[in-house]
Amino acid sequence: MCGLVGLHLRDESLHPRLGEFLTPMLTAMSSRGPDSAGIAIFDADTAAGTTKWSLRAPYPRYDWRDVSERLETQLAVDVETRLIADDAVLVVDWEPALVAKALAEWAPEVGIVSYGSAVEVFKDVGHPAEICDRYGIANRSGYQGVGHTRMATESAVTTEHSHPFAAGSDLCLVHNGSFSNYATVRRRLAEAGLSFDTDNDSEVGARYLAQEISDGADLRTALERMMGALDGFYTLLVATEQEFAVVRDAFACKPAVIAETKDYVAMCSEYQGLATLPGIDDADVFEPRPGEIHVWSR
Repeated sequence: MCGLVGLHLRDESLHPRLGEFLTPMLTAMSSRGPDSAGIAIFDADTAAGTTKWSLRAPYPRYDWRDVSERLETQLAVDVETRLIADDAVLVVDWEPALVAKALAEWAPEVGIVSYGSAVEVFKDVGHPAEICDRYGIANRSGYQGVGHTRMATESAVTTEHSHPFAAGSDLCLVHNGSFSNYATVRRRLAEAGLSFDTDNDSEVGARYLAQEISDGADLRTALERMMGALDGFYTLLVATEQEFAVVRDAFACKPAVIAETKDYVAMCSEYQGLATLPGIDDADVFEPRPGEIHVWSR
């Protein structure tokens, strides 16, 4: 099972309503994934050169002020701290590799969920509606978002195993289905020096894409190579800072519905998740064909 949702807004006037649109889309997929849920919001709301770090607290009422003050002192930079439920997003004007190293050294108990100039990721165990409420998703603005409701089949029901998986800067993936040979691909990636946070097959797909893009591939090429490397039955929704992509395997046994208008591109595992969008009655609604890759850019 599992439910996928995504929304790429072409009309800038709709950006303040991104979370308003995404919340009912995600909750409509609750029956497909009651275990856990997550959502990635892409919003160009920070200064050029800064990076947003979505961080997971190790326990309730964690002292994020101590973490941000330590970063400010040690790195000699300003840190903006945005508290969201028990978690936080830190905005830092510093080299991402050095920030990651500093967090691992000074706050090893903190989970790094995502980083990038635009993306923020929030995910948790529980009902999708509760998670949307907990993180205030309905009030969020942005230009695109992707979400996932999970029914676990391959790994544990934990926050770490839930989607989206954000394996690189401004790159996230949500997945319905399974990769049958993920252990083999994971072993090859590990031998090449990549590390993994979970035993989830979806993380392998995300890490594979991140590595291909890091090596210079564009998103479409990286997806084509991933389809050649990973076997299985799946539908994928992938987002980067500039792109929004839907992928369906050659057998197309996992559902996917796309709606396209002049104002947006939307994707959901079932049409009911699209039904609340404005102008849906006039949208071009279709199912991607087997083996197709669709990519839209800002």
